[in-house]
Amino acid sequence: MVERIIEFSVRHKWTVIIVVFVLALWAVDSVRKTPLDALPDLSDPQVIVYTEWMGRSPDLVEDQVTYPLVRALQSTPGIKTVRGYSMFGMSFTYAIFSDGTDVYWARTRVLEQLGRAQQLLPPDVSPILGPDASGLGWVYQYVLKDSSGRMDLAELRALQDFTVRPALQAVAGVAEVASLGGFERQFQIVIDPERLVGFGLTLTDITRSVRDANAEVGARVLELAGREYVLRGRGYTRTLADLEQSVVTVGAGGTPVRLGDVASVRYGPEIRRGAADFNGTGEAVGGIVVMRIGSNALRVIRAVEAEIATLRLPEGVHLVPTYDRSELILGSVNTLTTTLIQQAIIVTIICLVFFTRVRRSLS
Repeated sequence: MVERIIEFSVRHKWTVIIVVFVLALWAVDSVRKTPLDALPDLSDPQVIVYTEWMGRSPDLVEDQVTYPLVRALQSTPGIKTVRGYSMFGMSFTYAIFSDGTDVYWARTRVLEQLGRAQQLLPPDVSPILGPDASGLGWVYQYVLKDSSGRMDLAELRALQDFTVRPALQAVAGVAEVASLGGFERQFQIVIDPERLVGFGLTLTDITRSVRDANAEVGARVLELAGREYVLRGRGYTRTLADLEQSVVTVGAGGTPVRLGDVASVRYGPEIRRGAADFNGTGEAVGGIVVMRIGSNALRVIRAVEAEIATLRLPEGVHLVPTYDRSELILGSVNTLTTTLIQQAIIVTIICLVFFTRVRRSLS
């Protein structure tokens, strides 16, 4: 068999050259399309279910959320194991599937099981799926640094959540952009108990008035002079004054009691469970870019950097990378390339020593 191949190659040199040239082009194209990453992903296919039930203790979350979800997911086709973790106000359930299972098929099966398990959970609990990423999807991290000193942590967090994060979330191959650090701004209503009792009101009345004051109501169409006018009632809250002017009840003589009469309305930070620090200089605001499973890590990082270059940030605010896996990937590729070149040189020298002829050694 080997003799026939050698004889065919000698008689049809051009055919062999053309085949080798085509295979070389194919190899070059395959190298260009090969996903590059320095960390091989050997993790099992898994789907994370996140459930939030704020204000509840870990044992209550375990009994009413984590345990029903674990029992429901154990009957999922292709499941290998289910792990549940309960903490204050939150529950994480990890559904780990057998090797070779398609992740998106697994996510579909988990969604089906969640639909069945919903009736076993408390009414105000809605479990959601985590991002379609693995444990090695953390490929890029950055911090927003304000050198001008005009923006506080709450404003930087708003810039991250409403400007930077949506832009990076739309990059191909990005599963999620997680925000960290800073303060999430919210409307806060601080009720005065004495005024509340003086007007004969309860917390339920305050809750109802705030909910009713932040709504938009539709109406019918009014036809005038051959034209149609759509009527609607606009009541979305935009400023603190809008909330302060919302009517809670009507007192004696038809005098309205407004929210500002029984409480003070102000901006304040959301409760947080941690903080971020940048090089020991104090608290900072940033984000973590998580790559979608199966994506080309180097290509995703380059696309994220290209999108960052197009962002228009306020004057004095800079996006500073704090972790970039592309450096590790390129370093690994350079190390591999150098090693292969060295090995090729060593093999060539050995062939020269044993064959004593340059032409025969190179062939």
